[in-house]
Amino acid sequence: MTYILAIDQGTTSSRAIVFDDALHPVASAQEEFTQHFPRSGWVEHDAEEIWESVLATVGVAIEKAGIKASDISGIGITNQRETTLVWDRESGKPIHNAIVWQDRRTAEFCRALREDGFEDTVTARTGLIVDPYFSATKLRWLLENVDGAREKAEAGKLAFGTIDSWLIWKLTGGKSHVTDATNAARTMLYDIAKGRWSTTIAAKLGVPMEMLPEVKDCAAEFGVTQSDLFGAEIPILGVAGDQQAATVGQACFKPGMLKSTYGTGCFALLNTGDQMVRSENRLLTTIAYQLDGKVTYALEGSIFVAGAVVQWLRDGLKIIEAADQTQALAEQSDPEQDVIIVPAFTGLGAPYWNPDCRGAVFGLTRSSGPAEFARAALESVGFQTRDLLEAMQADWSDDARPTLRVDGGMTASDWAMQFLSDILGAPVDRPKVLETTALGAAWLAGYKAGIYPEPEEFAKGWALDRNFAPAMDKATREARYAEWKKAVAAAISITQ
Repeated sequence: MTYILAIDQGTTSSRAIVFDDALHPVASAQEEFTQHFPRSGWVEHDAEEIWESVLATVGVAIEKAGIKASDISGIGITNQRETTLVWDRESGKPIHNAIVWQDRRTAEFCRALREDGFEDTVTARTGLIVDPYFSATKLRWLLENVDGAREKAEAGKLAFGTIDSWLIWKLTGGKSHVTDATNAARTMLYDIAKGRWSTTIAAKLGVPMEMLPEVKDCAAEFGVTQSDLFGAEIPILGVAGDQQAATVGQACFKPGMLKSTYGTGCFALLNTGDQMVRSENRLLTTIAYQLDGKVTYALEGSIFVAGAVVQWLRDGLKIIEAADQTQALAEQSDPEQDVIIVPAFTGLGAPYWNPDCRGAVFGLTRSSGPAEFARAALESVGFQTRDLLEAMQADWSDDARPTLRVDGGMTASDWAMQFLSDILGAPVDRPKVLETTALGAAWLAGYKAGIYPEPEEFAKGWALDRNFAPAMDKATREARYAEWKKAVAAAISITQ
């Protein structure tokens, strides 16, 4: 038997999962790492701590699987996207903490770019809007604010990468400075129609082209690990950003198929095939995956705070001790109360794209308590998802909403998934494998290694755990959603 190793490097933790040749998970390990908040709206990670967590989880997963590194045919990597890192090519050391996708420090610069009329150029080439979410303005900030960074970059001494590039660099001992098309597409520097870095955008932002990694297919030869890391060399054969890996793991290979992943944030992707659909509703046009040189595009909606609102209940308000307590609390809540949480802790994502908005709570009464907060937290994720699907439907089709395939930790809550179906007025399918991000990364590597089947055969193995059908009447659904829209408008108005 042969195995595939998936490395799933997320926003709050790193995981390693060993899959067998039938794509069944054999063993896994997970380790959380530190979140750094140096200022309001700033979020950073220690890249060396991320690297150490990956090393540790891979070692534990291999040991738990009872196998040797030489039994592993390939590694698939999936990662938190947009998180930006610059390191010294000679020493291999980062010049600063990684700036996380949630970070809003470049909001003013982004505003200046928009006022300068540059957003049209960015959208035409990258499919994105100008927002601090993406890597490019974070990279510029590092070049402008770290002593000596710009001079070193212009001399070819610094390398830029998203987390996948950093891990590959470390795994290969600095031999490979590469990324894949899906991660490149999230930098705001990559022309998704021409399949190359945009010299126009790089010049505008003052980014030397020499800093940028080589871009490959999602299933490709990215390099080979150093033998002293795990006991044998292992080829790295698959890479995709976390949401694209989840799209693959959910087998959304046909145009019109839709998935939504609920992790720290929430990200919905709609496969649009070889059509690069230009959104008129503030969604993103992006790359779903690239196989054998062929690009498949997607419309994407990004919510910055999904599972993070439950973490806030636990770590901020301290009204729960574990995330899985929210369902029981929500079930106990007073149905007569209509508490709404707008979790704009780091601004609002699609379709609002308001980096200045901050969180707000509406509808509190004297008897509002932990149960009402838990319900409102879970409902906020459903409301935000409907925002995304309303925009997608307007851009893609006026037909009935497609079935939504869901994955990620929050989908384990039956209560949250039933509310999601209710507020969408559409079916929601939860698969047997919830952690489809790692599954997608594993399939990409195994596909390249010749172990796993073609996309069509892989899709036949997708298995349903439970279907959630809407049970809320239309009048209630529309009234609840209208209240949400009023709450969002009020939260935005407070910060204007």
